[in-house]
Amino acid sequence: MTIKVIALNTFKEAVRDRILYLLLFFAALSILVSRILALLTVGDGAKIIKDVGLASISFFGALMAILIGTGLVYKEIEKRTIFTLISKPMRRHEFLLGKFFGLVLTLLVMLALMSVIFLALVFFHTFSVEWKMLLAILYIFIELILITAVAILFSSFSTPILSSLFSLCFYLIGHFSWSLETLIKKIPAGIFKVLAQIVYTILPDLENFNFKTEVVHGLTIPPQVLLYSAAYGFLYTVFILSLAILVFRRRDFI
Repeated sequence: MTIKVIALNTFKEAVRDRILYLLLFFAALSILVSRILALLTVGDGAKIIKDVGLASISFFGALMAILIGTGLVYKEIEKRTIFTLISKPMRRHEFLLGKFFGLVLTLLVMLALMSVIFLALVFFHTFSVEWKMLLAILYIFIELILITAVAILFSSFSTPILSSLFSLCFYLIGHFSWSLETLIKKIPAGIFKVLAQIVYTILPDLENFNFKTEVVHGLTIPPQVLLYSAAYGFLYTVFILSLAILVFRRRDFI
């Protein structure tokens, strides 16, 4: 019940943040610009709209999670309201999880709005409802849940600016970790190859949630791949949230 109350209050607070609507505006603008690109480019215009639209939803959704999430805990500390909250019969992990679920709910609403704009644009171009796009959007949402957990983790011990920087690095590393795998294949057997393999295993692989290409080009996605990606996202999110709770419990606010 405590987590639910905090989550709803966090949602109400987040939807009043002007940054959220500014990002939503630019996301919608980026999706609409894809229509112009489709008209100016020689080739399959529908695929261009889908590619750009899904990429816009993913990128601006991540920015929402980072910019809003990294300030959730810090604002409570800066306003000194954290002392009132933790003095009540409320555990620290309930406070943190409430913030997390509140932001997840906010992102769900924002993602739904961006998806409606995107699907409507695709419909006006192809005159058909592209329901298969929802699969790519679903896994974008799973990725955003993980990014939210990361933002909450950094927010629990750092300032919003540093937390945003750390979270953005996590996002970029997560989408380019595949290059490390390529590098590992070229490293000769030895201690450096083992160390590189360990680093690759620890680093996030956000490409597990990227099914844009497969969906846009109508490629078949094996069910086991979808299950693996969903399980990966769930377990990694639980791991990050566990770290955040551990750090937050040990933090001294005096």
